[in-house]
Amino acid sequence: MLRGILPVLPTPFDHTGAIDAAGMQRIVDFALESGVAGVVYPGFASEIDDLTADERTRLLRIVVERVAGRVPVVAGASAGRLEDVITHAREAAALGVGTVMVQAPKSLGTDGGAVAGFYRAVAAAVPNLAIVLQNAPAPRGSDLDPVTIVAIARDNPAIRYVKEETLPSGGAISAILAGKPDHVAGVLGGGGARYVVDEYVRGACGAMPAVELADLHVAFDAAFRTGDVKRAREIYARTLPLLVIQAIYRMRLTKEVLVRRGVIDHATVRAKLPEFDDYDRREIDAWLEAIADLLTVRRPSQPATRARA
Repeated sequence: MLRGILPVLPTPFDHTGAIDAAGMQRIVDFALESGVAGVVYPGFASEIDDLTADERTRLLRIVVERVAGRVPVVAGASAGRLEDVITHAREAAALGVGTVMVQAPKSLGTDGGAVAGFYRAVAAAVPNLAIVLQNAPAPRGSDLDPVTIVAIARDNPAIRYVKEETLPSGGAISAILAGKPDHVAGVLGGGGARYVVDEYVRGACGAMPAVELADLHVAFDAAFRTGDVKRAREIYARTLPLLVIQAIYRMRLTKEVLVRRGVIDHATVRAKLPEFDDYDRREIDAWLEAIADLLTVRRPSQPATRARA
């Protein structure tokens, strides 16, 4: 069962915007050292819209080989066309991945029949893979309602999990858990872990945040599962300032923090995102200092100026 913190890994680039394969290995190492229960690659936080098909496959292979079976790897297979989703899913299966996460193409809208047909086609093409049905909010996703999701899952035994990240996600998680068929093992939270307390209180089996605060999110998960909800809430509250910045700057914030934590060398992004200025960088440094006592994965510090590349 997928359970706990399964971060979506970013794609590291060098200062020219080319793939940084060594950086990808270090990101995997950092996630594992943080104690994550699994990793997800690629996802929307991996800048999949700005990766070629060959890059996606190459990087997923790096992730699978680096993980080396220590935790589950969930491969993102979402794409705009069914044929491409099937291709990505088959490539994941060939690498030994057992679970793929798929959001239905937005072109299908919220038509339950069309979306159900899409997932049936994916399941038929890769019958040995489990599917995580990803339900993302607009404009990225289609905002499927819980009744539609339950109906789609009930008709498709390959759908083993739902990643619910519409806003607000809490009520939807409760409704899906109340109506889901037995073959759906659980519902995972998304939304960058900005709503993770509500998700866990409602029965989510885990969360798929970004990776830069993985050790804090693992500590949150551990506290919650051992019944120390007060401690879990304290950890959550201390992550929020950085996660609020991340809500706007997305993977740019993730990479800035990973540079400061000594995981990667460059914070380069391909996605079109707002730029940081010196005030923003000072705020990031200040909030990282405020949670320094919670950062359990220690690496040599790196000059903040390296993040500007």
